[in-house]
Amino acid sequence: MKHVTNPEQCQTVVALDTIVGKWKPVILYILLEGKPLRFNELRRRIPDITQRMLTMHLRELEEQDIVHREVYAQVPPKVEYTMTEYGKTLAPILEAMNEWGAKHIQHMNAKFEEQDAVE
Repeated sequence: MKHVTNPEQCQTVVALDTIVGKWKPVILYILLEGKPLRFNELRRRIPDITQRMLTMHLRELEEQDIVHREVYAQVPPKVEYTMTEYGKTLAPILEAMNEWGAKHIQHMNAKFEEQDAVE
């Protein structure tokens, strides 16, 4: 990602570009539990994600200083992922988005039930 230099740019777009995607919120939500996880542990927790997508998202989140990748000098190599202190500041945002998402699902279900009752 480029360095943001345009002060008129909507800062919400910057935030969303950083955390939005099909898998990034899921990855972040899991890592916010606080336990260091290895790559394959993350894959098990997110069964539908491909290895390529998980690798790509973890790299992007690492570049953004949201996720920390720790490589241990041992054989076989051991790599663990955790949230950085900076990344942990996303917790209230992700919680709020999760709560809003749950309410939105309820809202849309009620809307569709209402439409079905009219038909």
